[in-house]
Amino acid sequence: MSIARQGISFLLVGVCLVVADWAVFVMLTALGVAPPEANVAGRVAGALLGFWANGRITFGADRSSKLGHRHFAKFATSWLVVTFLSTYLVTIVADYLGLKMAWLAKPIVEGMLAMLTFFISRYWVYR
Repeated sequence: MSIARQGISFLLVGVCLVVADWAVFVMLTALGVAPPEANVAGRVAGALLGFWANGRITFGADRSSKLGHRHFAKFATSWLVVTFLSTYLVTIVADYLGLKMAWLAKPIVEGMLAMLTFFISRYWVYR
């Protein structure tokens, strides 16, 4: 599959994942959960769907092999790094600009990190 087609698919899947992630983050922080914990919970919600959706839909159309332990280990490693970056950035916004600004900033942070995640996924995770 071409990089353009994968990019479009990654974007469409990613929008769904960001919405799920963001909704969990907003709901939990509105209920009083601290932003770092709520951010991780939101990213877990997105990751549960994201590994499968990107592995099958975005990067798996050219092959018939199943997603295996090796793919998941790479996914988990990259997810941990990106989650650390996301949590750090969203927490900084919440601490300095307030919770409502963190709600607004979260989709922007995740969108910027998605560009990095696309290339990690294409060239390392799903290879």
